Amino acid sequence: MIVVKFGGHAMRDENGAFAKAVAQAQRDGVALVIVHGGGPQIDAALQAEEIDSEFIGGFRVTTSEIFDVVERVLANEVGPAVAKSLQKAGVNAVALSGRTSESLIAEPLRKLVNGTPADLGLVGIITSVNPQAIANALKGGQVPVVSPIATNESFNGGLNVNADLAAAAIAGALDANCLLIMTDVAGIYRNWPDTSSLISEISAKELAEIKGTFAEGMAPKVQACLDAISSGASSVRIIDGTDPGAFALALKNLGGTLVTK
Repeated sequence: MIVVKFGGHAMRDENGAFAKAVAQAQRDGVALVIVHGGGPQIDAALQAEEIDSEFIGGFRVTTSEIFDVVERVLANEVGPAVAKSLQKAGVNAVALSGRTSESLIAEPLRKLVNGTPADLGLVGIITSVNPQAIANALKGGQVPVVSPIATNESFNGGLNVNADLAAAAIAGALDANCLLIMTDVAGIYRNWPDTSSLISEISAKELAEIKGTFAEGMAPKVQACLDAISSGASSVRIIDGTDPGAFALALKNLGGTLVTK
């Protein structure tokens, strides 16, 4: 079982390398779950509607107005588009909203990765995963493509969840062999942005000791690594999703930064 966080510039997949690698993995009998992001698409939609947004500690501050756009873009546009692109490559993919499928249950996030209190609006942190809809898709031979929108704990509203953290929660709940996080850098750098400081392998314990040194978008990714392993996943690998061959190599346990128990 491999859970893949598919996001950022990797989602362009202009030559179909990602879809082809997923198709090959499915033919090889690998069970895959894909959790997608959609930051660039959300940015474009917000700009088109002349809605300003800001990030604090790597999280998009989410008003109710912004949440409506985020949910529409992720669950109704990006998720189905990713599933359709996979289907064209021969993958039996199905788009699922973490909220409407009640797969992701969350509470409001009130502090950043470094522990600093913050008012982020309708940003959520996963409190539990109901894997039934995902498991049913897998049993049917499908590849679930999950949007990181969660229902709140009273099931009367939604929350915007960082896709890395949503993928981590799902990976833990499914006891995944690996969580693959596709981003737009080669992995975790010990001294960002010094490319010579790329970490090839690190234990979760050591990563936890230095997590406070990471900022902006890398901070949630580092937290996602720790969350995934603490909740049941065996390992996490962060790779450069803009490299057409990186995902195929990662399926062979190669490349990027490997985080182990």
